[in-house]
Amino acid sequence: MTVAFARVAELAEQVRGVSYDKEDASATSLPGYLPILRAGNITDEGLSFDDLVFVPAGRISPRQLIRRHDVVIAASSGSRDVVGKAARALTDYEGGFGAFCKVLRPGPAVDPAYFAHFFKTQDYRRRASALAAGININNLRNEHLDEMRIPVPSLPVQQRIAEVLDRAEGLVAMRRAALVQLDVLIEAIFNYMFGDPATNPKQWPIAALGDLFEIARGGSPRPIDAYITDDPDGIKWITISDASGGSKYITATKRRIRRDGAQRSRSVKPGDFLLTNSMSFGRPYIMRTSGCIHDGWLVLSPRQAELDADYLYCLLGSKAIYSEFERRAGGATVKNLNIDLVRRVLIPVAPVARQREFARRVGAVEALKGRHQASLAAHHSLLGGLQFLAFRGEV
Repeated sequence: MTVAFARVAELAEQVRGVSYDKEDASATSLPGYLPILRAGNITDEGLSFDDLVFVPAGRISPRQLIRRHDVVIAASSGSRDVVGKAARALTDYEGGFGAFCKVLRPGPAVDPAYFAHFFKTQDYRRRASALAAGININNLRNEHLDEMRIPVPSLPVQQRIAEVLDRAEGLVAMRRAALVQLDVLIEAIFNYMFGDPATNPKQWPIAALGDLFEIARGGSPRPIDAYITDDPDGIKWITISDASGGSKYITATKRRIRRDGAQRSRSVKPGDFLLTNSMSFGRPYIMRTSGCIHDGWLVLSPRQAELDADYLYCLLGSKAIYSEFERRAGGATVKNLNIDLVRRVLIPVAPVARQREFARRVGAVEALKGRHQASLAAHHSLLGGLQFLAFRGEV
């Protein structure tokens, strides 16, 4: 049976995000301040409440506080992979959302879980990306969201569909949780074999990162969109979005840039390490391809071939080293890594034989992770198929 469609504006009200002055923002909670969610807090797994910005509570109107069932959407971003991302608030939250985000607050005419599931579909993401496409920044305007049409069967049917999709999402979440626990296992093996890098209880020799790596910053030709190309002979352009998916490796890129643009950037090769240098700064990745990087990355090229990549990755990603990066990073709300300061960060260097034994153990865990990732991909495919069937307008 074919069902009726309704505009989003008929099903939900749209709430604009909070505007605030940069000098009013704080990276830590202060008396009289409330947290603000930004585009980076909207993930495929739901809303993340890490890496928050805090602003005076007076900046946030009661209407801008996040409520249960709100759909929080990244409405503006320099990346088309980010704009349109959406996540549902599962509970009321004593905080707001930034001006680059929007909230859709469903009304009584639609089941809130059914409504939220629509904004996880591939069809919605394709439409949002096409509507938001801009030259320098991508924007979803109010009318873009308001005029989207959603099939609206009866409320009992909506609730039944939402329950099926919730169960499918639950299977995906279970696989993701298993993968997280395997990462925790690797961290535990590292701490058992080498100790906490912050205290270095095994008294390994100490070296500065600048002694172990050649460190440089990426570069971005401006305006970048003028250099993006579909030519297969273009140079791979490595962006933050290429590091998504939970892998520690960067194996492919979504974009390429012209060779004259690449000359204004920084080339990288397999075996190099990348550190995020702006959004979610200080996260390491291992290069398994070549290309060039924008100015949101630092590249660390090992000076000594015998050092093990798994050992270095766990070391760079440890809480101890991240805390040191954070202490040295400038900026109250948007932190950046200064190359000279990074070079002076000290790390323990264990014997190469022990590093290789650690790599062997990591390899066994990675093999298990591979099986879980294959299962996760299958569950993702199932979820996508169910979403397609649920929102095609036929039930």
